[in-house]
Amino acid sequence: MTGKSKEKKQEQTPKEEVEIVEEEPKQDPLKEAQELADKYLDMARRLQADFDNYRKRTQRENEDFRKFACAGIVTDLLTVVDDLDRALGIAKEDDDLVVGIRGVRANLMKILESNGLQEIPADGKFDPNYHEALCTVDGEEDDMIAEVFQKGYTLNGKVIRYTKVKVTKKTA
Repeated sequence: MTGKSKEKKQEQTPKEEVEIVEEEPKQDPLKEAQELADKYLDMARRLQADFDNYRKRTQRENEDFRKFACAGIVTDLLTVVDDLDRALGIAKEDDDLVVGIRGVRANLMKILESNGLQEIPADGKFDPNYHEALCTVDGEEDDMIAEVFQKGYTLNGKVIRYTKVKVTKKTA
């Protein structure tokens, strides 16, 4: 072999470059593990709290749904109660039919009340949260209920029908 082939081999071998890398000081592995464990514990606690809040919210929503699921049928039945009241209002004597109508109305109201229905009181001062003023009439005091046109009702504390009333206005 000639000296030329050795030179070619030396030229083909790459020269090693030395890089200086600064080493970062290593943390204590126990401390790193503790920080990681604390991070995971915090995440788990937050996730558990989120799930607990979700469970409580859905439970509240289900309870509200159960409370007001029958609101539509109760509102429809209130028209029957109104019809019975009108029939009793024009009855002149207490015959068997009138006694029967009173009994049907009482039973219907008992069932509705057991499901959370309550009549809104319509005596005294006008309250816009429960009463709907249809007209005004002159009177001695302001905002007193003079006449009730239609009874109002609440279902589990929520107004499902406002009491329709005539309200007094104080004359000057």
